[in-house]
Amino acid sequence: MVAFQVRFLLIPSLMSTLGAAQYMMQDAALLSYIDQRFLSLERRLEKCSQDVLEYVDEFREFSKAVLSRLARLSTSKAELKGEVEDLLRRMEHAQRDIDYFRSATDSNACVEVHEELLQEQLLEEAEEKKRLKLMLNATCDHRLAGIRSLKVVKKTGGKHGSWMKDPGKKHTKIYLLSGSVNNVILEFANIMTFMENNQTLKAHRVPLPLPWEGTGHVIYQGFLFYHRHGSLNEIVKFNIQRRKVADQMLLPGAGRIPAYQLSPQTKIDLALDEQGLWALHAEPETGGNIVITKINHVAMAVEHSWDTPCSSKDAEAAFMACNTLHVVYNAPSGGSSRIQCVYDVLGALSAHMNPGLRFPKRQGGHSIVHYNPREKQLFAWGDGSQIIYKLHTEQKG
Repeated sequence: MVAFQVRFLLIPSLMSTLGAAQYMMQDAALLSYIDQRFLSLERRLEKCSQDVLEYVDEFREFSKAVLSRLARLSTSKAELKGEVEDLLRRMEHAQRDIDYFRSATDSNACVEVHEELLQEQLLEEAEEKKRLKLMLNATCDHRLAGIRSLKVVKKTGGKHGSWMKDPGKKHTKIYLLSGSVNNVILEFANIMTFMENNQTLKAHRVPLPLPWEGTGHVIYQGFLFYHRHGSLNEIVKFNIQRRKVADQMLLPGAGRIPAYQLSPQTKIDLALDEQGLWALHAEPETGGNIVITKINHVAMAVEHSWDTPCSSKDAEAAFMACNTLHVVYNAPSGGSSRIQCVYDVLGALSAHMNPGLRFPKRQGGHSIVHYNPREKQLFAWGDGSQIIYKLHTEQKG
């Protein structure tokens, strides 16, 4: 019995000893694992340090090579510059010798050659003028001599806008385009409807899929031509009856600066006269002078361009009439508008500065001034008013 009790008491002690031994074995295994991990990390860090040192050495060698190449290039550049300067000096000497021998020979042959070149140049200029006259079908025999009177047709809209009629024979509708950025045209049956007090209620609203920019729009043969808002120099041809875009084109060189300094909202001003569609704009390359471009409205393509001496500085508007550009100037604060530059693209009048044509009985500025070739009148927008100016013309001399 006693032996049994002793055995019973030893069992827990043995169990406790065995448990402690097991825990010690687990701790030893854990310590061994951690030690192996540290050894692995140390080996990897050592390899990384060795790689970095190798990269540093390689970069130093590469830097030395690059600097050496650059130094040789600088030396070669100096040598090449000396050779070029020597070659230029030799060319100058040779040119002086050539000039001497040329002056020493009989100059009659040279005179004959120069005369032949001059004759060829004159013939080419004559052919170019002939071609332009045929292209423009130049039947205009009158020029603007004065602005006789004005009529304020209506006062509606803000400072900027445009209004017009299609110069076709059967067109009586009036179109109003309010603002310098918009996408809705107001169409009126005739000018009497437009003049009524409740005219906006009787107008047909024509939405555009692409909004316009500026005020230099025109309507010609049932199409609205305008500068597309957000584009540099894209001109849109919109079919008013079918309510859709018919064609588009880009006008080279246009759209970078305003066509007129006093109307900065308009980068491209489209115009109509007896010969059809024109575009007016200014370019930095011309010193801000106005450029005229004849556009084929059917093909939507440029036919010809002219650089004019007419400045866009202090200009507020312009219009074409009978192949001739008329630029309207004013004071920056507003005042009496006057035409100070006239340019005939066919050269009959060439350029006339300050011809003395003033707009009558009105102080202020114009957002647009456009010529209607059918009615021989100017349609203008001035400080929210829609104005018609009647013209006085005379035969070209």
